[in-house]
Amino acid sequence: MTRSIEKLIDQLWDSYQKNNPQADRIHRLLSERGETIVNDHIAFRTFQDPRIGIDQLAIPFLEAGYQAGDDYRFDAKKLYARHFQHSDPALPKVFISELMLDEFSDDFRDIIQRMLDQIPNREVLAQPLCTAGRLWEVPYADYKALSEQSEYAAWMAAHGFCANHFTVFVNALTTIDSLQDLNALLLEEGFSLNQEGGAIKGSPEVYLEQSSTIASVVDVPFKDGDRSVPGCYYEFARRYTLPNGSLFGGFVAKSADKIFESTDKKLHE
Repeated sequence: MTRSIEKLIDQLWDSYQKNNPQADRIHRLLSERGETIVNDHIAFRTFQDPRIGIDQLAIPFLEAGYQAGDDYRFDAKKLYARHFQHSDPALPKVFISELMLDEFSDDFRDIIQRMLDQIPNREVLAQPLCTAGRLWEVPYADYKALSEQSEYAAWMAAHGFCANHFTVFVNALTTIDSLQDLNALLLEEGFSLNQEGGAIKGSPEVYLEQSSTIASVVDVPFKDGDRSVPGCYYEFARRYTLPNGSLFGGFVAKSADKIFESTDKKLHE
């Protein structure tokens, strides 16, 4: 079973690199320093719909022995999320969020519905939903309309079901002592970091520090032609020890809220 989930993670990584060309560059940068990169977590996005919601995306991970962890709400972004973790610490955590569609306007939901109506029955899909990619055609005008109310929704419209980001587990690095030092290295090498809420989100006091690059811009085929839009980003997480001696294994909603903005087009303006 471990081999099958590792194969799935490798497949997700291969697709992710196409939506985030900087990931391979960062991976090489760290590897050339002698680092063995450990992945802290993989994140996915979806919509609140029984056909494609969190429970559906989580299926291959639950079948591989993952268990549900904490739930999270992001009221301003109208998101609900849950994380999953495996008893094998070598396997990354999984963070899945979904957009609460019933909190949006009728016009917004109509665009989403036109997309979701194109999804084939699950029996037709030959692979897990989390690897299925975009299962709909969408005009660029709809992408723009969605982005006015939710950059998250616009990203989903463009990319569909894939890993939104992978995450370097900073604790496992041996040549870099802190997230601050890693950020400094990345900036020195020409990478742009998400500065929303500060370059580092969180603190040792909440047992988690996170930072991330700004999403790569990639060409996406819309119904009316290719357009350049934000793709995926790379995240970096440092975890701290709880009073009971164990390493904090969850997430901090306030920090994650700002990490979500790594795919916002405003960061490219």
